[in-house]
Amino acid sequence: MEQQSKAPQDIRNVVNFLRSSKAGMKVRVGVLNGKRIDYFKGKAAVKALTSPAYAKLKNVPKVSTEEEATQLLLSIIPFAFFLRVERGAPSGSASSSPKTLQITQMQTFVLSDYYAWFYEGSQLTTYLGGVAMVAVMLGGVMFPLWPPIMRLGVWYLSIGVLGLIGLFFALAVVRLIFFIITIIVASPGIWIFPKLFADVGFVESFIPLWEWDLPKKKSKKKRSEKSEKKGKSAAVSPTNGEGSPSPSLSARIEEVPDSDDSRPASRQARVEEVLDEDDS
Repeated sequence: MEQQSKAPQDIRNVVNFLRSSKAGMKVRVGVLNGKRIDYFKGKAAVKALTSPAYAKLKNVPKVSTEEEATQLLLSIIPFAFFLRVERGAPSGSASSSPKTLQITQMQTFVLSDYYAWFYEGSQLTTYLGGVAMVAVMLGGVMFPLWPPIMRLGVWYLSIGVLGLIGLFFALAVVRLIFFIITIIVASPGIWIFPKLFADVGFVESFIPLWEWDLPKKKSKKKRSEKSEKKGKSAAVSPTNGEGSPSPSLSARIEEVPDSDDSRPASRQARVEEVLDEDDS
């Protein structure tokens, strides 16, 4: 865009920082005019500009408060690196589909609003990735022309990778069989490498070595919320809107003689509904 080319270098440095992973901003994906586009929340950008990572940068405007960060982001909007948008309904049938975005006419900066990126940042990584992809494809096509030593090395490497994949599947089958046996012999069962399929690092996947298959305990927070809901529901009683019991539910207990019982000492209780004095 022409506006982006007119931006001074210090503003461009700020934008490059916000677009990089150093800023730590949560990048969301939306749909604008039928195309997928990244967008962020204003509060995340302010937090990034007040972070220690931004304070270490050189040739950028100094920011010490949230107000200064807001003013700096507002001054970047005329260069169209990002624009204020409104977020609508999901673009697809599923609720997890990217939300639809629409550019607003009033371009200002508000912490609670959303802003769509119209700047991809430095393209050096993209260019290097493209060159590497072409080199890999060209090397694969010219594989018959490789020296014998290189071809032998690639063959050993491929065998090693296939062996690791086969070992992984064999380990998954063995741990499943062992778990089924331990369910019968030593309930509730034992898992070997319980974190093998967990979203952890390579080393953490094999720690601990084994673990009982115990059910997960409910968190104390959920239990306290349930107890609070039960307490509130038990404490609620019908009222007439002024804090006093409803007149239709007011009752008095009157002792009357039991006509069917010959014993004079016997009494029964009779419940009679009466209106409150204020309603008479």
